[in-house]
Amino acid sequence: MILARAREGMALKEIVRRTGYSRGTVRRVVRGGRSDVFRPRQNSLAPFDERLEREWTGGCRNGAELWRRLGAVGFSGSPRVVSEWATRRRRDEAAVVEGLPRKCPSARTIAKMMTTYRYTSARKQAIMMTMIEKAVPDLFAARDLLDEFHAIVRARKRGCLDDWIDRARTGLLASLATGLAADRAAVDAALSEPWSSGQVEGQITKLKLLKRQMYGRAKIDLLEARLVQAA
Repeated sequence: MILARAREGMALKEIVRRTGYSRGTVRRVVRGGRSDVFRPRQNSLAPFDERLEREWTGGCRNGAELWRRLGAVGFSGSPRVVSEWATRRRRDEAAVVEGLPRKCPSARTIAKMMTTYRYTSARKQAIMMTMIEKAVPDLFAARDLLDEFHAIVRARKRGCLDDWIDRARTGLLASLATGLAADRAAVDAALSEPWSSGQVEGQITKLKLLKRQMYGRAKIDLLEARLVQAA
């Protein structure tokens, strides 16, 4: 975006004003100093992650010994980097043990963690979801199928519904798949027709709101008058 505006002849000050980046960042991008505004921080241990996991799982928990073993396979970083990694790993394992709940959460709580709080879960919730995924993988398979169904409905992919129903019949969403297949004409109409019942549902919600505001204080004639006035 910055380079495109620079090629158009736009001044740096104007590019800064339109993009919101600092003047130094814009200047470096225009001069070719960098092309990635959100450049991630490099990790020297990244090429050795698999080796570290194998050594740690094999019982080597000492940072200095891990550093020596990595050095034998080409790691040129300092011992402190490896020691800090080992410290974080010990804390993570301790947090897993301390974060275990005393009892299994309710089905509603698990459903919220898998849907509503899926991407904003706290540390303990993330630990719990990892345990559930290992113990009951069918739950996560059902969640993925539900995500696919939402995508089919939003994008009106009518042709993908048959394949989805066939795959959902063998899992936890079998009842939903059976219901969709039994009422297939209505489902096809919902995915192909431009009509929507949203306006009707909105009027019903408005009517219920007015009724609850007047509960115990007025009769049906006032409700009718308010509804006609709102319309």
